[in-house]
Amino acid sequence: MRSFFTFLIAFFFTTGAFAQSGYRLGAKVDNFTLKDAQHQAVELSSFKDTPLVVVVFTSVSCPYSKLYENRLQSLSKAYSGKGAKFVYVNTNIGLEEGSQTDKAQPDRPSTQNFPYLIDEGQQLSKQFGATKAPEVFVLQNSNDGFYLRYKGAIDDNPQAENYVKERYLAGALDALLAGRSVANSERRATGCLIKRF
Repeated sequence: MRSFFTFLIAFFFTTGAFAQSGYRLGAKVDNFTLKDAQHQAVELSSFKDTPLVVVVFTSVSCPYSKLYENRLQSLSKAYSGKGAKFVYVNTNIGLEEGSQTDKAQPDRPSTQNFPYLIDEGQQLSKQFGATKAPEVFVLQNSNDGFYLRYKGAIDDNPQAENYVKERYLAGALDALLAGRSVANSERRATGCLIKRF
């Protein structure tokens, strides 16, 4: 019996240690600055005329991120004319102990039509509370800054695009662009775990 209580205490402490931090839904997002693959600084405030900004935490080392590349490109093309801007943030997922931050590959995806930023020291993924790659955060522009309206998964099937039944990110964008709130504003992302270091 005593060992059972010891287990419960350890379980609650472990669960608390891994509780997600970062922005809650509806929270105002602080301005941030990251460098792109060409070492140019990009600020969130530079999108002040954009109704929606989709921040995609990803990693060039993550197989799940590679599975979503084409889908995200298609979404970016479909929604760019409607008022949504996609921003990739390449964060280190910590595959190996002491590994350094992934560097953006020059042949991909810096050739794409959206910013690809490097999250040195996992600063921005910690700020947002991102835990997986890929994981998306939809920010809505208001008069006084950006507010978090959706976070989590892109859709319900990372392995096979043809078998996707629910398109969470597209649904969130459609709702916000139509002036509605997002019905399910948080969906658990499936992907590579972002290990903190």
